[in-house]
Amino acid sequence: MFAIGDSLREARTRRGLSPADVQKGIRIRERYLTALEEEHWDLLPGEAYTKGFLRTYAEFLGLDGNLYIDEYNTRISHSDEEQPLVPQSLVAVRRPRRGVLRTLMVLLVLGVAVAAFAALGMGGPAKAKAKAKAPAATHVAKAVAAVATPAHVAQSKPAQSKPAQSKPAAIQLVKTTAISAPRGQCWLLVRTAGPSGPILFQGMLEQGKTLHFALGHGLWVRMGRPRNLDISLGGHLVSGLPAQAANLLLSRSGASAA
Repeated sequence: MFAIGDSLREARTRRGLSPADVQKGIRIRERYLTALEEEHWDLLPGEAYTKGFLRTYAEFLGLDGNLYIDEYNTRISHSDEEQPLVPQSLVAVRRPRRGVLRTLMVLLVLGVAVAAFAALGMGGPAKAKAKAKAPAATHVAKAVAAVATPAHVAQSKPAQSKPAQSKPAAIQLVKTTAISAPRGQCWLLVRTAGPSGPILFQGMLEQGKTLHFALGHGLWVRMGRPRNLDISLGGHLVSGLPAQAANLLLSRSGASAA
């Protein structure tokens, strides 16, 4: 058992780095780095992020990230993971049903049925009158049905086939076999259009799992343990990944250090 925060602070001080220097190197805000060093876990944005920050910070300082995660799990980690909240924007909004039109249709059908029953119960001229009224009721029913039918249904067009899309580039953590040395998990931060672009993925990529991203405007990738990661662009494996935590720019033309 050891003090996580004190150990991180001592390693940073030995290297002559300030929290601002570390922030530039691993893109983690300085306030979160300070919270790790002071072990103020309540100031961090959640347990999954805390473990990712802790591993990245430790490996950036040349320390064993697994050792720090094990210590965190032993002393601090909660047994129950927080359930992610579903954004309100993703909740399905139900539209009110067209109850008025359906009620009119039911009343119309009942009226026609009553008229037909009365015509059957009466002889002679009543039958002739019922036959004269039947076409009018049919025209009314067609008119109401036309109103009740949504315009987009009446004017629907055959769906056009979409052109085939090319398969996006893949970032893959390869599964191990019995004849190869086991490889562990890798913490990833993937952004689009550069280091300040929108986040596409942030968290731990487990061994044997695969992520697929379309290159589009390019990808900026922060890797905690590149040696545990295989990156494929258009079906071709990217070679020469660094041994320590690093940043990488991916585009259609290839990969380069960021």
